[in-house]
Parts: sequence; C-alpha cells; structure tokens
Amino acid sequence: MINSTHIPYFTLAAYFDTGILKCFYFIFILFFYILIVCSNLLLIVVICMNRSLHEPMYIFLCSLFVNELFGSTALFPFLLVQILSDIHTISAPFCFLQVFCMYSYGCVEFTNLAIMSYDRYLAICYPLQYNTHMTSTKVTLLIAVIWLPPFVAVFVTICLTASLQLCGNIINQVYCDNYSIIKLACSDTSVNNIYELIAAFLTMCAPLSVILYTYMRILQVCFSGSKQRRQKAVSTCTPHLTSLLNFSFGAFFVILQSRFDITNVPNMLQIFLSLYFFTCQPLLNPVMYGLKMSKIRAVCKTLLLGSNWKC
Repeated sequence: MINSTHIPYFTLAAYFDTGILKCFYFIFILFFYILIVCSNLLLIVVICMNRSLHEPMYIFLCSLFVNELFGSTALFPFLLVQILSDIHTISAPFCFLQVFCMYSYGCVEFTNLAIMSYDRYLAICYPLQYNTHMTSTKVTLLIAVIWLPPFVAVFVTICLTASLQLCGNIINQVYCDNYSIIKLACSDTSVNNIYELIAAFLTMCAPLSVILYTYMRILQVCFSGSKQRRQKAVSTCTPHLTSLLNFSFGAFFVILQSRFDITNVPNMLQIFLSLYFFTCQPLLNPVMYGLKMSKIRAVCKTLLLGSNWKC
C-alpha cells in the first residue's frame, strides 16, 4: 500500500494500437477541437464586444461558452498527445489536475443550465418585472454561484482522493477518472463516498430542482397564455432544452461506464461513450444558440460578412 501522491504515474489501459489509422484519428480529433474552439470563441467575442447583447441571458450564455472551452481544453490536447504516443501514461499530479478540470466542467455546465432556466422563467412568467428581478448585481452573484461552488466541491473531492492509499495505477479509461482512481484504493473509502453523495446532491440535485420547477411554471404560462406568448417561450427555450437533454444523455453515459461493468461492450463503443459527454456538448451549444438566437445570428452574419457593426 502506497499513498497516491507517491505514485509517479497512472497507466490508461483503454487505448489500443490503431496502426495506420493513428494519423487519421489525430487529424479528426484536432479538427474537432479547432471547430469547438473557433465556434465558442467567436460567440464569446460577439457577446462581449456587442453592447446590444449585454443582457443577462447572453451573459449566462457567454459563461456557458467559456465553460465549453475550459472542458474541451482539459481533454482534447491530452487526447492528441496520447494518440501519437506508444506509451499511454500520465503523471499523477497531471492526472488529478485533469480530474479537477473535467469534473468542474460538468458541475459548472449543469449549474449554468439551471441558472439559464431560472432566467427564462423570469423572462416568460414575469416579463414586466424582469429588469427589476434580474439586476446587474444579481447577475454577478449568479455568475459566482455558477463557478465558485462547483470548483470548491470538486477541489475537496480531489484532496480526498489524493489522500487514499492505492494498490495499483491502471485506469481503464482514455482519460483520468476520479471513480476509477477510488476503485484502486486499498484504504477505507467511506469518507469519499459520503462526501461524493453530499457533493452530488448540492451540484446535481439542487440545479435539477431549479430546472424542474422553472419549466413547470413556464409550461403553466404557455398553456394559459396567448399563442404569441407560447411561440416566444418555445423559441427561447428550445436551445436550452436541447442542450440540457444532450448534457443529461452524456452524463448518463459517464455514470453508466464508471459505475457498472461494461467489459462486454466493444472497445470503440466504450471510448465513444466516455468521450461523448466532453465532445458533443461543447460543439452543440454554439451551433444551437448561434442558429436559434436571432440577435446572435444577426451579429455573427454581419461580422462574418465584414460589415461594420455597432459595439
């Protein structure tokens, strides 16, 4: 039994020899990463530079796009290095750093989506009082709620995991995963399990409660309101619902793979399921919001056509 901080590296056992397809996989993932960076960065710049988009809804969107860059950057450069490497190892400090970044990404994403549903609830159910409820001070506070609690919760998780005594250093994933490290432990993990249940409740159940409540109220307004009000609600909520469902779909894959034995599943399918959560969401969000939000679409069109646009 050795302390995990004394383990120099972890071995990622999910990789396999791709032979002549190595360069193809490298180029494909590099292209995917560049697409994610460019699309999210474009929308961040558009929202920050255009004053007409300095509204709570777009500020929360900007926070979402920043998180997509944060999460994808925690994974894709590492994947590119591993694809070209013949030895699939990762140093212990970098492994814990990657776990911190990727878990923080997931928690921030879910919290951000919950805050966005709350913003849509105020805009649809209380349109006349919206500016009174959603002040600049409240927006700043909500941005802090989106980022700070998940970072603190995940940091404590990493500290608890790093203090465990481990019996091995082989992780059956293509990236570092906290639960996979805990399964290597020789020491008692009851404290880790209890804390993770509490952290999961705070970072998952609380945002989920906000989302369920706000959409129940939005549905009530839609059914009792005019046709025009229903159309407005549908147009503003469709991208958010699509993003939320895609995120939940990916999170289900991650939980399924980490908590259950899926050794009978083909290796390529296992890798796809483990990467879906961190790849499709960062690309779907800018595409959905860039196409569906009329203000963003108009500004992007003007920018890409090279016209002068008001800042």
